[in-house]
Amino acid sequence: MKKLLLIILLLHFFTNIKAQDWATHYEQSDFKKTPSYAETLDYCKRLDAASPMAALISIGTSPQGKEIPMMIVDRDGLKDPVSIREKGRVITLIQACIHPGEPDGKDAAIILLRDMLINNKHRDLLEKSSILFIPIVNVDGHERFGPYNRINQNGPEEMGWRTNAQNLNLNRDFLKADAGEMQQWLKIYSTWLPEFFIDIHTTDGADFQYALTYDIEVFGTLDSGITRWLSNIYEPRITAKMKENGFPIFPYVQFRNWHDPRSGLRTGAAPPMISQGYAALQNRPALLIETHMLKDYKTRVDATIQMLTHTLFIINHQADNLKTLVEMADKSTAAPAFRKQPHPVSWNTSKTDSTMVDFYGFDYQVLKSDLTGGDWFVYDNTRPMVMKLPFFNKSLPETTVLLPEAYIIPAEWAEVINRMKLHGIKMDILTEPAEITVKSYKFKDYEFRRTPNEGRQMVKTGLTDTEETRAFPVGSVIVKTNQRTAKVIAAILEPAASGSYVEWGFFNAVFEQKEYSETYVMEKMAREMLEKSPELRKEFEALKSEPDFISNQWNILNWFYSKTPYWDQQFLKYPVGKIYDGQVLNQLRKISAPL
Repeated sequence: MKKLLLIILLLHFFTNIKAQDWATHYEQSDFKKTPSYAETLDYCKRLDAASPMAALISIGTSPQGKEIPMMIVDRDGLKDPVSIREKGRVITLIQACIHPGEPDGKDAAIILLRDMLINNKHRDLLEKSSILFIPIVNVDGHERFGPYNRINQNGPEEMGWRTNAQNLNLNRDFLKADAGEMQQWLKIYSTWLPEFFIDIHTTDGADFQYALTYDIEVFGTLDSGITRWLSNIYEPRITAKMKENGFPIFPYVQFRNWHDPRSGLRTGAAPPMISQGYAALQNRPALLIETHMLKDYKTRVDATIQMLTHTLFIINHQADNLKTLVEMADKSTAAPAFRKQPHPVSWNTSKTDSTMVDFYGFDYQVLKSDLTGGDWFVYDNTRPMVMKLPFFNKSLPETTVLLPEAYIIPAEWAEVINRMKLHGIKMDILTEPAEITVKSYKFKDYEFRRTPNEGRQMVKTGLTDTEETRAFPVGSVIVKTNQRTAKVIAAILEPAASGSYVEWGFFNAVFEQKEYSETYVMEKMAREMLEKSPELRKEFEALKSEPDFISNQWNILNWFYSKTPYWDQQFLKYPVGKIYDGQVLNQLRKISAPL
């Protein structure tokens, strides 16, 4: 009996030692701290060494030279997407710390993986699904560590900074891919093409009861079959399971009037510059997790662990269905029928169509500030209340286009071509020069943003449709739309698309007039032009009613200059052409090769 008791005590002792050995930095701090980059990397290396199911790799380096780690977790220890999919499994990508001031997902996912790999918990979640985990996407921003990086946030004691070392917000960079970190992320994403993507954040905003809100693309940007799966299977199941665990959840929303829940709630299609909007273009569902910044850190991490666990359970249970839906979406996007229907490239949320919902908020007052004169929202979190609020969540297409058979990008726009490669887009390159008739656009009524955004000077422009014969040099690239990335192609190359490369400023040089006339030359020439052309005189007389035009000598004479053969015929022309004629495309096949 004494020996048995001794054995039990020893087992208990060694079990406690083992548990302490694998306690995370977050757990050891009484749930108040998040580990540094070095501590996080060290813990992931230990998991890799301890379990044959785990592998730690680097997806690249940051601008400051730090490795960006990614863990691969597969029940058989497989380490590449082909081998994993040959086993019939789907792949889930979980990422944290793209905003390193919001580290909840890093600590939550590390605990979940530790429990899987070391404590033999949740192993069933790996039956039909393998996991990729990037604990810190923005490693340079993570190491700008301090207690004062998030003024609205309740813990941890110290955290990283929102942007990378170049002051770029990586969660605005998925489509344009200016940051080195994002370029390397896109290579991994295009290689693995995960069937499900989870991006974990902490929100700013008003005070309310939910410890966690979420966003999924069910607003029209994602394939209809996957959208129905999210709406009819994933969303009701995850909502029910989280409520069972004491964490009621609600879609991630903004208020119609900032900080004022009673004004109503709104949400809509995410733009492709952010994670869930980008995944939708790739025909993949994504989950945005937004824990609530005013809840304590332990509550937020606990809610994230539950959200991850239940999501992985649903994915594992629905793996075959999800895999089929993704494959069908890819085939549908590449099919000819996709190019025969108007394709939305920008969206608006309806301002009139809403439904009434229950929202778990707190009572609050709106006071007139005697300091600033503005509205001061004072929340009372001792007075929870269920608010009946209008929810505006119907997205409507704002701009649609008919996709061509192919786009053609002149060779000189190499930066655009290189970015498109990162997105997994297949292209062909001209091996001989070609002169072909294309449709395109001419810019008009354009306006540049007054201040930089993400290091770029953005532009909003009107468009006029054009058709002409253009010469394309060797090295120009043909981008066919009969591929699964057709939505990504349109988002990049259609100027009216939300977050297009025109809007982000990749083509800003086209908006610059490079040749000018001297006033003393044009004063004489303008008079001669008016003498010769009654139509020109009539057009000029009509312009005299515009004060900004008629009061400026340079504007007047530059207008006359634009009517001469000396005018730059390339000014304000979009360089990218659109090919709708299949015969033209067949001709180009003879003088092109895969890029």
